[in-house]
Amino acid sequence: MEPAVGFVELNSIAAGIFTTDAMAKKSGVEVIDSKSVCPGKYTILVTGPVGDVEESLQAGLEGGADAVTDHLFLPNVHPQVVPAILAATPADELKAVGVIETFSIPSVIVASDAAAKAAEIDLLEVRLANGLGGKCYVVLTGEIPDVEAAMAAGVEKVKKIGALVRAVTIPRPHPDLSRFIL
Repeated sequence: MEPAVGFVELNSIAAGIFTTDAMAKKSGVEVIDSKSVCPGKYTILVTGPVGDVEESLQAGLEGGADAVTDHLFLPNVHPQVVPAILAATPADELKAVGVIETFSIPSVIVASDAAAKAAEIDLLEVRLANGLGGKCYVVLTGEIPDVEAAMAAGVEKVKKIGALVRAVTIPRPHPDLSRFIL
């Protein structure tokens, strides 16, 4: 069984720091991200066993109270998602490329998970809001049919949420693009 991911977004930096502490103390989760993001929000991302993440998320929702603006609980997340969020995904070769751009952090995490579960692709990066005006994106690579299947699955999830900005597939990227993506 894969771990879970829990996410809380708040409209207050002070409440975000308080909530991070409450979530970390509640159960055996790892806080993998806790920071202020554009435009003046605070986000917390935790991972760990499903039950621990669920308990931690509940503590975050209670601790953040009326400052909570969004949240996500994603059990059994694909093993590539967390490393891609941490930008710790090594890739040697750029094959076909897919990019899904979203309006929210939960939607890009859900899209990344769906894409990775749909086909044999590599998640290269999942970028969460900071420095992007609150937008997010995932970059993935693989063989053309796999990228197309992964993109279809990820885009479908984001469209259901209503958070899709744009999705593009590049079947044969120019070699220079690898300097910027890898």
